[in-house]
Amino acid sequence: MSVPNGVRPELFHRALAALDRHSGRIAKRDIIAIADFNDFSAKPRFQLINLEDGSVKELLVAHGSGSDPKHSGYVQHFSNEPGSNATCEGAFVTSNYYTGKHGHSQRVDGLDPTNNNARDRAIVIHGAWYANADMIDKYGQLGRSQGCFAVGEKHLKQVFAKLGEGRLLYAGKA
Repeated sequence: MSVPNGVRPELFHRALAALDRHSGRIAKRDIIAIADFNDFSAKPRFQLINLEDGSVKELLVAHGSGSDPKHSGYVQHFSNEPGSNATCEGAFVTSNYYTGKHGHSQRVDGLDPTNNNARDRAIVIHGAWYANADMIDKYGQLGRSQGCFAVGEKHLKQVFAKLGEGRLLYAGKA
């Protein structure tokens, strides 16, 4: 498959390799998500990719405060350590929905040694006020999560509808 427009080739190829490597854990292979943490937080870097038609929907996504301690807007490093408040990298499989302290949320399970503590760390997909586009107007960048994939509140339903359970989410930098 050719790399869809706007998707970083290195991350796309790593995501496809992860899709194959973890095929026993990933039930649905039609749509994947890539969190491209090369880019500044004010850029839409959460990509929902339809592997059947090559279409891409890009959204804003926050990264963890532990990955960007000086609040530069860029991921400086990843961590899988509990209590780090950092974003972790690698392949995840989307899991069940629940309602928690961030409202409607979705669990993700890390499939690699770089993110296998995701469930214990409560790394999830959720909506957040600090991931809304108006944060860019006010502060020039998004706020930071505690390591979760936080998207703008008005986009959360769209993410859940497109991604659903049993699909690949790949996070990283090229």
